[in-house]
Amino acid sequence: MEMTDAVRQTLLAEPQGKLRTVLDTDTYNEIDDQFALIYALLSPEHIRLEAVYAAPFHNKRSAGPGDGMDKSYEEILRLLQFMGKAHEGFAFRGAEVWMPDVSTPVMSAAVEDLIARARTASPAEPLYVLAIGAITNVASALIAAPDIRDRVVVCWLGGHPCHWPHNREFNFNGDVMAVRALLASRVALVRFPCLAVAELLGTSLAEMERYVAGRGAVGDYLCGIFRNYEEDLTRPGSSKVIWDLAPVAWLVNPAWFVSKCLPCPALGDELQWRDNPDGHPVREIIHVDRDGVYADLFAKLAANCA
Repeated sequence: MEMTDAVRQTLLAEPQGKLRTVLDTDTYNEIDDQFALIYALLSPEHIRLEAVYAAPFHNKRSAGPGDGMDKSYEEILRLLQFMGKAHEGFAFRGAEVWMPDVSTPVMSAAVEDLIARARTASPAEPLYVLAIGAITNVASALIAAPDIRDRVVVCWLGGHPCHWPHNREFNFNGDVMAVRALLASRVALVRFPCLAVAELLGTSLAEMERYVAGRGAVGDYLCGIFRNYEEDLTRPGSSKVIWDLAPVAWLVNPAWFVSKCLPCPALGDELQWRDNPDGHPVREIIHVDRDGVYADLFAKLAANCA
């Protein structure tokens, strides 16, 4: 059954209040997911974080998607320990392989938990799904349980802006079948493009050492992984984008963002966006106030992790 315009309008409205939320994260892929998870945990006035799901990834930090998921799960547990939060019933393992096609879900503990939580939500009080990695777990849940579609809002960091000539981006290309399944599900989608949008969330080693180091064990850990990242961040003028802060910050304060609702674009043969006037409405973020996001994150680390 097609989602009604009224329900979709409700789900795609700017978020307000204290929101039921789960986080789907390829936490060990690089160093940005760690900041996103900590920021979510430090924002209980807006984010009621109910669960964290380990997403698969494959790059030089993993031997394959399953190994990436396992390493992400281990990183989630490490971060939760820093924050004094138990992982039982809160952190779940996700997919070990990519989706084989657009109609076959990859079941996991994460998918089962997402389905169960979504079924207790409603259009009036939806479950916000912050997806900051390959979309495998989320797409699998939508395929396995299509009845949850009008109970969730998927906030996904993936791909580039609609006007960009390509989608050569890590989260998008991790599981293209899952991307196609996500779009075909017609779920309420808020999309955070990487280039020219999340890309604005850059920071420097000087900022890390001034505002993050010394904020408890978690601050020292975050500053350490930033300092020791594979890029040379000691060079004058160098910076690093913490991409995955964007979806978390959207729930904290949508006033930091500029967005627009548009017809869901189609994917061309070379995975570029194509205009699709008949597509269902989705919300696309087009700008983020970088300073507002970092000021809030740094303040919360100082207040809660000193």
